[in-house]
Amino acid sequence: MKVSDKAVQSLRILIEQSNMQVGDRLPAERKLCEQLEVSRTSLREAISQLTSMGMLVSKVGAGTFLQQLPEHWSNTQIVQPISSLMDEDPAYRHDVQEARIILEGGTAWYAAQRASKEDLAHIRHCYDQISHFQAAGNGDEAARADANFHLAIAEASHNIVLIQMMRSLFDLLQFNVVLARRKFYSESHRFDQLHDQHLQVMNAIERRDPEAARRAVCGHIEFVVQQVRMIDEEEARRQRSRRLNRIRA
Repeated sequence: MKVSDKAVQSLRILIEQSNMQVGDRLPAERKLCEQLEVSRTSLREAISQLTSMGMLVSKVGAGTFLQQLPEHWSNTQIVQPISSLMDEDPAYRHDVQEARIILEGGTAWYAAQRASKEDLAHIRHCYDQISHFQAAGNGDEAARADANFHLAIAEASHNIVLIQMMRSLFDLLQFNVVLARRKFYSESHRFDQLHDQHLQVMNAIERRDPEAARRAVCGHIEFVVQQVRMIDEEEARRQRSRRLNRIRA
């Protein structure tokens, strides 16, 4: 286990044992390093990971605050080792995306048939939030809004089992979005493509077209898979080229 992963677990335990409540500020960085016996670099990586998952929120000039209570972190110990695999193994990332195609194709299908007016409004709100945070340059919040968009569709399916499955995988879904965002979400032309794909999914659900909604969400996820694989392959080619150049030199 990486040092930063251990720091995440230690920080989680500290928050639980301190009985912190939502809105409470974490101790100063120096004090946390002493309590957890970790370096500032490891602590910052741990805080960054928990922030990207929506558990903590950092405010410039004010500190880091608890945004979600530990009892809602039931899958953290599962997701954290998985997130390490996703970060290190491209093939595992693709497996996660394939699983999303199976699950989210079903949730979009049922959402198109069962979504209430409130559900549709919530889906649109999440859609608007993605653009808002992307335009503001806040990648972490944009990723969270993206994950919330997909979760809102699952909730609109009104299938308890599907909703539970999506909620249990929410942190994993969000981490998956963050990784994809690192790859290409920040490039404007690709973001425009993804934004249009989200719009197609939402429009299909709003016009009550289950098959179009299923095709749109599956096509969106497949597009992400293909683009990330292409970028991974290009990066691998560049690394091989750099190694060859060093050997020739």
